[in-house]
Amino acid sequence: MNDEILRAIIEALPGEITIIDANDEVVGWNRHETRRFLRPLTAMGLNFRRCHPEASLPLIEKLVEDLRSGKQDVARFWLDASMPPDTVKHKVLVEFHALRDPAGNYLGCMEWTQDVEYIRGLEGEKRLFSGQ
Repeated sequence: MNDEILRAIIEALPGEITIIDANDEVVGWNRHETRRFLRPLTAMGLNFRRCHPEASLPLIEKLVEDLRSGKQDVARFWLDASMPPDTVKHKVLVEFHALRDPAGNYLGCMEWTQDVEYIRGLEGEKRLFSGQ
C-alpha cells in the first residue's frame, strides 16, 4: 500500500484520530479542516500534556501510562457534547488504543473520537441494494 492510499484511508475514516508517539509527542491527526475537536497546528510535535486541559490531565496521564505499561490496550468512554454548527448535544465516543509493534513494544497511542448519535438512532435494517 503506498503513502497516497494510506493517507486517503486515514482521511476517510468515520472518526477523528490523533496519534501520540512513544515519547508522548503529538505526531499527527486526520480531518484537520473538519474536526469537531480542533487541534491547532502548533500542537504538532508537542508533548500531549501541553494539549490537554489541566482538569483532565491527571486522568489522561494515567490512561497513557496504563497503555504504555500494557495494563490496558484500549480505554473507552463517552460524553454528551454540543456539536457545531448547532448546539444540540450528541453522544461522542472517545477511545484510546495502544499502538504496538509485532513484538508488543509500545509505539504510542491513538485517540479515536466519533460522533455516534446517528448510530444510536438506527432501527430495523437497511441492507445493501435494498432500495431504501
